[in-house]
Amino acid sequence: MSSPPSPSGALRHVTGAPEAGAAMAASSTAPAALSLRVVAECGRSRARACELRLPHGTVECPVFMPVGTQGTMKGLTASQLDRLGCRLCLGNTYHLGMRPGPDLIKKANGLHGFMNWSRNLLTDSGGFQMVSLVELSEVTEEGVQFCSPYDGKEILLTPEKSIEIQNALGSDIMMQLDDVVSSTVSGPRVEEAMFRSIRWLDRCIAAHSQPSKQNLFAIIQGGLDPTLRTKCLEEMSKRDVPGFAIGGLSGGEAKDHFWRMVALSTDHLPRSKPRYLMGVGYATDLVVCVALGCDMFDCVFPTRTARFGSALVPWGSLQLKNKQYAKDFRPIDENCHCPTCQRYSRAFLNALFRIDTAAMHHVTVHNIAYQLNLMRSIRESIIEQRFPEFVQNFMKTMYGNSDHYPQWATEALDSVGITLE
Repeated sequence: MSSPPSPSGALRHVTGAPEAGAAMAASSTAPAALSLRVVAECGRSRARACELRLPHGTVECPVFMPVGTQGTMKGLTASQLDRLGCRLCLGNTYHLGMRPGPDLIKKANGLHGFMNWSRNLLTDSGGFQMVSLVELSEVTEEGVQFCSPYDGKEILLTPEKSIEIQNALGSDIMMQLDDVVSSTVSGPRVEEAMFRSIRWLDRCIAAHSQPSKQNLFAIIQGGLDPTLRTKCLEEMSKRDVPGFAIGGLSGGEAKDHFWRMVALSTDHLPRSKPRYLMGVGYATDLVVCVALGCDMFDCVFPTRTARFGSALVPWGSLQLKNKQYAKDFRPIDENCHCPTCQRYSRAFLNALFRIDTAAMHHVTVHNIAYQLNLMRSIRESIIEQRFPEFVQNFMKTMYGNSDHYPQWATEALDSVGITLE
């Protein structure tokens, strides 16, 4: 654990950017266990199809990564997730570090062995909990002081500790600990968090003990302020990290601000590195943000909404608990080949929700399959140079009349050359 900055240097470090030379010195020179190959690019937008080569196999991008916060996908086994075609999913450093703890997981040959998952894993750093558990946390230059939601104990999560836990977990992609503020926050706190995230990135790079086995991603902050976000992009791009994430968005901000910050970020990020947009999972958001140049996405949305009986379909969603499905013997989606749609009807699922939690499992299977199939379809359209047409058909199917298209999506797509009819 590092010591807090000295009083004489505290003001300079807290209010300003780090020295570029010091940052470069902190950067590891060891080869990273990641390579990115751009397979195809859309001739009109920024969309691209890539191969992300990681220690546990190749991941085809654009990719949606299901979230298994505590080393398990709620309502889904690891083998089922594998059979659906998932090649990269998430775990959470904060929650796994709290329970069952890194020592136990390390004894199980890392998180892969612990959860019996032979594919790739990404672990978040714990930074998001600064927002989701804001009432239980306090941020200082040293790290984040949490009051554990499990037993009430005080815990200090520093950049070094976050990396130590993630090294023990053995994830293929690790995220830096960043200073996260809600996307609806404005003012000096956003600038403070942005500069602190740069300094914490350098501490994470220095603490990373396995750069040849695990890949450390930087997280771009700066809120909705284009000047701050540009500054963060410039500084973090100087660090030779294997990939970059766009953080601090998808937290309740206006969609018009959201897409502009995504576009700003992809415009500055290097072409040779993967671009991960954090916390995005709505179908329209995925399609638009692929057009803006993003490669990787994650969100709890498809699994969480499944537990409430909402099944994702190309035209929106079906609320399977509603009475209208009680005598509907069609599958959720007649064009879906997932195990749920091949075996069960809407009527069966409607009845099952009243008596058995297995209903949540079946809809979770479908929703994850929907997300993965959507990303595969997007990728195929990019490779076949028909992505703009794919987007137009997607929007027509999802919203029907063009009068119902979200204005933000129309404007975002138009900014990269895709005009909706």
